[in-house]
Amino acid sequence: MSRYDAGKRDGLARIGTYEHEERSVSLPAALDTDTLFPALRERPLSNVPLSADPAFVSNYFSPGEGQPVTIHPLATQAVESGDCALVANWHTTLKNPRSYAAWLATLKESVPPDTAWYAPASALPSTACLLIYSGFDLFDYRAVDLASARKAFCLPEGEFPASLMETGVCGCEGCRDGDLKRHNRLALDREIALVRHYIEAGRLRELMESRCRADAAQVGILRFLDRNYALMERFLPVVRAVPMRANSAESQNRAEIRRFADRVIERFVPTRTDVAVLLPCSARKPYSLSRSHRLFVNTVDRRAHELIVTSPLGLVPRELERVYPAGHYDVPVTGYWDREECAFIADILARYFAAHPYRRV
Repeated sequence: MSRYDAGKRDGLARIGTYEHEERSVSLPAALDTDTLFPALRERPLSNVPLSADPAFVSNYFSPGEGQPVTIHPLATQAVESGDCALVANWHTTLKNPRSYAAWLATLKESVPPDTAWYAPASALPSTACLLIYSGFDLFDYRAVDLASARKAFCLPEGEFPASLMETGVCGCEGCRDGDLKRHNRLALDREIALVRHYIEAGRLRELMESRCRADAAQVGILRFLDRNYALMERFLPVVRAVPMRANSAESQNRAEIRRFADRVIERFVPTRTDVAVLLPCSARKPYSLSRSHRLFVNTVDRRAHELIVTSPLGLVPRELERVYPAGHYDVPVTGYWDREECAFIADILARYFAAHPYRRV
C-alpha cells in the first residue's frame, strides 16, 4: 500500500510525502531506492527505451508488480493514485529537448496527479533543478556515483575534472576528506534542498532560468515546455506572494505572462472606449506610485482610458495595475527593447484594439 500527498506546489514541481509500506519519505529527495523498493532490482522487462517503436513497446514493456510502477509514453499506464511512477531511461532525454517536452506532456496527461515520480539514474547537481521543475520527485545516487567513477567533480554549474576538488571551490565534508563520491552525493543533496526552498518561496522559475544557462539543452527544454501552454498554465497559481522576476529572455514566455495578456484581451471590459492613451511603464510598481505616472494621471485627468505599455506583460489597463503580475513584477530597466519584445507587445496591442475598438488612440 502506498500514498502520495503534495503539500506545496510551484508549477509541476511539488513538495510532498510518499508513504510506502511502513516508511514515509519527504520529497523531492535523493535516496537509496534499493532499500525503499527492494524488489526493483529483480524486475525484468521494464527497461524499454523511450524512443522504441510502438510494436516493440507493446511486445516487451511491463509495468512490473508492486512499487514503483513503470510507465512509458507509448504504453497504457497501469499507475493508480498513490503509486510511485518510474520512468526508465529518462536521463537519455536530457540532450533531446523536443522529445523531453513531448514525452513529459504525454505522461502527465495519462498519470493521476497524486502520484510520486521517480527518475532513476538521472539526477546530477546540474540536472536536479530541471527534473524537479518538470515534476519529478524521487531520485537515486546512481548518476552521481557513475560520475564519481569517471572522476567527474559535480556542481550545479556542470561536471569538472576531479582535480577541481583541491582548489577550494567547495568546502563540504567530502572535499575536506578528499572523497569525490561523498562530495558528489552531498552536492546533489544540497541542490535538491535549494530547489525545495525555491518551491516553498514560489520562485522556482527564477532558479530554473538561472540554472539552465550552463546547458543549451536545458534552455531548449525550458522553451519547449513553455510552448505547451495548456500543460504548464493549469499547474500555476493565479497569484503569488512574491514578485515575478523577469530577468531573462525566457521570462517573456512564462505561462503567467501569456495568461495575463490573454485575460486582458478576452475578459477585461474597458470602462470607456471613446479615447485611449498609451503610457510607458515605470520601474516602480504599482505604476501610479511613481512620479512620472502621478504626472500622467493628473494630465489625463480621467479624459481618456489609460493603457500602460510594458515588457514583458504587453499591455496593462490602469484598472489592473495592482493585479498580479502587473503590480508585482521586476524587470531590468535599460531603455532598450529587443525585437522579440517589440513583436510581442505589437501583437498584444493589435489583438487588444481588435477586441476593444476605441474612437481615438
